[in-house]
Amino acid sequence: MKQALVTGAAGFIGFHLVRALLRAGYAVVGIDNLNSYYSPALKLARLAESGIDADTLEKEGKASSVKGEPYRFLKLDLAHREAMERLFEENHFDLVINLAGQAGVRYSIENPYSYVESNVLGFLNVLECCRHHRPDHLLYASSSSVYGLQETTPYREDQMTDTPVSLYAATKKSNELMAHAYSKLYGIPATGLRFFTVYGPCGRPDMAYFGFTDKLVKGETIKIFNYGNCKRDFTYVDDIVEGVVRVMQHAPEKQLGEDGLPVPPYTVYNIGNNQPENLLDFVQILQEELVRAGVLPEDYDFEAHKELVPMQPGDVPVTYADTTPLERDFGFKPSTPLREGLRKFAEWYEEYKQQA
Repeated sequence: MKQALVTGAAGFIGFHLVRALLRAGYAVVGIDNLNSYYSPALKLARLAESGIDADTLEKEGKASSVKGEPYRFLKLDLAHREAMERLFEENHFDLVINLAGQAGVRYSIENPYSYVESNVLGFLNVLECCRHHRPDHLLYASSSSVYGLQETTPYREDQMTDTPVSLYAATKKSNELMAHAYSKLYGIPATGLRFFTVYGPCGRPDMAYFGFTDKLVKGETIKIFNYGNCKRDFTYVDDIVEGVVRVMQHAPEKQLGEDGLPVPPYTVYNIGNNQPENLLDFVQILQEELVRAGVLPEDYDFEAHKELVPMQPGDVPVTYADTTPLERDFGFKPSTPLREGLRKFAEWYEEYKQQA
């Protein structure tokens, strides 16, 4: 049985990916530092769905799934070099998928050091471990934010990405450069995945759709940036995971260039819905689905709880993925309609709220 390492396994995408890997027949080791960027209780709830017992985890710092699945979880920080080295020495990973890292564009403006520690130093530790222990394929989460302020849309992988507008974006770009260097120097097959505005059940509370819902439930006002003149390529989490699963099975090939020197076995793919949605339309659909799911009453006064405000530093007006390479190489394109995805989120949120 092949073994996969998933970093950030208690996170939004990580949780869903672990479930997909187990269904695909992998043994999985998951790690996460369970930090307090947002509620650790939500992270523990995700782990519980995969059979990881919170009490065992608190006592021992690790736990195996009580559901009989080949899943082990360890509380571990990527930035801890010695712990990462031990992890790789004690396991043979055929596949390494790095989803860990400090997320959030706006948070990076207020807390820059946490981004360098997690996204740069932590990723360096992953690369060094892959250098010495040679998995078949390293995949890592990049971000649509690397495109910065581009005039040409949709965003293509061959566009220049040298003008990030946030530290978060800069750290993600640094990951791509670091992975390329290690791929060139040491022949590590590496694939970067530029995710576009991921949403869905069990998501991150700092994401707009989740944060809006929390505020509306409390009767607070939601702020809609750039006066609603924003477009986002909202991509449902199941589509993201399906893209990862397809790409992970095909590591970039080691080849020689025309000069006879090795070409880095390295590539990057966009994973996005290829259909940007206006933010005001998105909010309207979210409102309708929250009412439908019973999260909010039918007579809720949405207009009284909306405020149009200027663009925040670090934001961009549009994200829009060109997914042609993903379609060409893997026959896959994200396709979940926004309403369908928000309906599933709203239904999950209502259930989650009842359990909280």
